[in-house]
Amino acid sequence: MFRGAEFSKFKSVPRPATSPSAGFLITLAVLLAIAHAVLAVTATADKSMTSDEIAHLTAGHAYNTRSDFRLQPENGNLPQRWAALPLLLAGAPLPPTTLASWREADIWNYGHTFFYEHTLAAGWFLFAGRAMIALISAATGLLIFFWSRAFFGWRGAFLSLVLFVFCPAFLAHGALATSDVVMVFFFLAGVGAWWRHLEYPGGFGAALSAITLGLACVAKFSAVLLGPMFALCALVWLIGRVRSVGWRAPLGRLARTSVLHIIVAWGVIWLFYGFRFSAFAPALAEGASFNHGWGWLVSDLGWPRAIILRLRDWQALPDAFLYGFTFVIQFAKARGAFLNGDYRVTGWTAFFPYAFLVKNTLPSLLLLVTGVIAIVQLGGKDLLRRLRPWTPLLALFSVYWATSLMSHLNIGDRHILPTYPVLFIAAGAFGAWLDLRRPRAAFLVGALVLWHVGASWISRPNYIAYFNSIAGGQENAWRHLVDSSLDWGQDLPGLKAWLDTHAPGERVFLSYFGTGDPAYEGIRATPLLSLPEVGPRHRGQALAPGVYAISATMLQQVYSPANGAWTLAREKEFQDLRAIEPQLLAYQNDAAQRNVLVHDAPAEKWEFAWRRYDWLRLARLCHYLRVRPAEANINGSILVYRLSTEELAGATGGTLHDWEALIERTVNQRAP
Repeated sequence: MFRGAEFSKFKSVPRPATSPSAGFLITLAVLLAIAHAVLAVTATADKSMTSDEIAHLTAGHAYNTRSDFRLQPENGNLPQRWAALPLLLAGAPLPPTTLASWREADIWNYGHTFFYEHTLAAGWFLFAGRAMIALISAATGLLIFFWSRAFFGWRGAFLSLVLFVFCPAFLAHGALATSDVVMVFFFLAGVGAWWRHLEYPGGFGAALSAITLGLACVAKFSAVLLGPMFALCALVWLIGRVRSVGWRAPLGRLARTSVLHIIVAWGVIWLFYGFRFSAFAPALAEGASFNHGWGWLVSDLGWPRAIILRLRDWQALPDAFLYGFTFVIQFAKARGAFLNGDYRVTGWTAFFPYAFLVKNTLPSLLLLVTGVIAIVQLGGKDLLRRLRPWTPLLALFSVYWATSLMSHLNIGDRHILPTYPVLFIAAGAFGAWLDLRRPRAAFLVGALVLWHVGASWISRPNYIAYFNSIAGGQENAWRHLVDSSLDWGQDLPGLKAWLDTHAPGERVFLSYFGTGDPAYEGIRATPLLSLPEVGPRHRGQALAPGVYAISATMLQQVYSPANGAWTLAREKEFQDLRAIEPQLLAYQNDAAQRNVLVHDAPAEKWEFAWRRYDWLRLARLCHYLRVRPAEANINGSILVYRLSTEELAGATGGTLHDWEALIERTVNQRAP
């Protein structure tokens, strides 16, 4: 670092006669983008399968090899095909079509069979699929770079790129075999290509914009938001043109190009579904079905129902595409969510702003906020004219954030990733400060960038679980957000390493959130309730002293039928069921006893009673564990407790008074 006196020496030093060439600087940007991809994908090397990856990879391989589109049609055809290309190139065989999970399009269990009950090199193909997505993330970084260069020159471009390269959110999701980062790329590319096409007429620009829109439509169904984004851009462009040439010619051009875009996008969609209406591969259609029937899917759907069914009757779009779009609408109406100790199914307006606040590094927040303010101030009285080139980015940012604030789907900060590039580009305004002739300003920006890089590096490889100090860091993150913001099933290898070191030979109980396979990772544990329910059927187990490993999402009971406050009604139901625990366990594990018990009550009642008891018992235990210090915190996402006979009895047995007394003693012991 230079001292102030040393900085002054540079004020009188003229600029060098030659500067680095554009080719050299672009090459450096490409290398930085590749470094981002390498950082992201290598950070996943010791991470297990995250919840959605098994579905994306298995479905994508089914699309590529069997042309059957029933599996996971709601998450974008293109990203799934792209991530599964290594499986295609290796000729990995899918499990047989005779399995019930195939016929019923049960992607989770079919995927589990494919990855963990087959001869597949699961770890290698997972890594390869992640690397494919990392390439898209690197391309997103280059888009950010060139946008920022257009506004702020080379210094601003590199500043924006460095913020992206070391952003924990993109390092977390930029190398997962999912569709989130792919859609970030197409949002940014889509609005950019559309605006450039409006500003600079020509056949190539029109074709590029239309094809980009079509690819976005098969990347993720949130591409529907490109409609209002394009409309806002068109309105700004039209206002500018009307002042100079009138309204007739610009309106005519907009109408023609809109028709072109719709036709091309329509063709791209059909291309990705093999120009076939049916989602069922003809040779494999017998006995096959969607996972949810169309009748259930369109129930209580509201006004979109009539439009979707009419399009389906006309076969205007592939059946799997319409099914996936309808699925997204249906499941976005209500979804369990958690925020700072609260539970809802319709979300909070504050969810995404809070997630953005705690999931970014503090220096990047300072730069992003100040950069936006700086751009506004630089505009002065001529702000609107100066902001005109920002129209596509502002349209993307405003439409996406407005939609996010109203969304009922509050399950992860990954859903606001499309807005990050706009802020990275805006922060490029500080590029002008990176000049030794302005030493104090250069030092300030440089220090913030180095702080950002350092904060990101320290969190490696646990990027999914990154939380800044506002939320108390990674150790306390489970108190604020869970699911894909923290705990997406990625830390089974970390748990295995801890158990081998700290609990060899001890009995382990595991309640896991994710689609990884504990046995595949070498974990020998008695399974408690886990989500999603994949793999071997969960059997009833009596609890015993030992080590309890609980994923943060399961600890908070977000998707449990017994989440929220522990009420007197729940306690009564729990005690009634606890009284018949021996019979419930016998029904689960003893065929002879089961035959006797079904004479007293139908099998359905025994199954229902056990399931209710299993959830209530785990919820009661988790209520206690949330006030008890953990033995270990595995990278923020899995908490480990060692429970004695007495402690376990107090948490899952005894009276309500016993349970409350145990919680009170534990809280008092923690008090300073």
